[in-house]
Amino acid sequence: MPARPAPPPRGGRDALGAALRALAMNEATAVRVRLAPGERKLQILQTLAQMLEGSERVTTALLAERLQLSEAALYRHFASKAQMFEGLIAFIEDSLFGLATQIGDQALPAPERSRKLVGAVLQFGERNPGMARVMVGDALALEHERLTVRIHHLFERLESSLRQWLREADANTLTPTVDAQAQAAVLMAYAQGRLLRFVRSGFRDRPTEHWDIQARWL
Repeated sequence: MPARPAPPPRGGRDALGAALRALAMNEATAVRVRLAPGERKLQILQTLAQMLEGSERVTTALLAERLQLSEAALYRHFASKAQMFEGLIAFIEDSLFGLATQIGDQALPAPERSRKLVGAVLQFGERNPGMARVMVGDALALEHERLTVRIHHLFERLESSLRQWLREADANTLTPTVDAQAQAAVLMAYAQGRLLRFVRSGFRDRPTEHWDIQARWL
């Protein structure tokens, strides 16, 4: 039997990466790497996101098999499958709201900030296909309703940021609020539509393709 690999170094993302590499190297011999609870939760979420890039519906049994764990071990880290999806949604929220804050702080005209935010949403989905399936609700079709509601609120908050910026740009018009609402709704609908097309094409139609040209039309 091959020797057990040395335990991974502690320390967030580096520790998780080292552990996952060791796990992959020993997958054929079923040698398991012992991870700290926080690192194991990250590994579960990362594996779930990777499995969502396939066409097969992800079950806890399949997820446990991929991780070489028992289903009971999964439930020691997450109370339910819905809670695992909530972990993915929390990651999406943190990433996109963080980008929105950074873009909003930039000294740029409101239309340019709005285009940058939409572009960031498209790029995030393109780089994370499994997350894109969560964002458009495709991966949540048979899951708990609260997950779909949370994703809906995610896009509502992003649209609210767009609306606020565009209202500033239209302050001198007769109907700044109405105009900003309409523009923000179109931009966010476009982003969601591009992500949905990306998912339905099996991740072939990239959301960012021709974005620079289309942004001028929008």
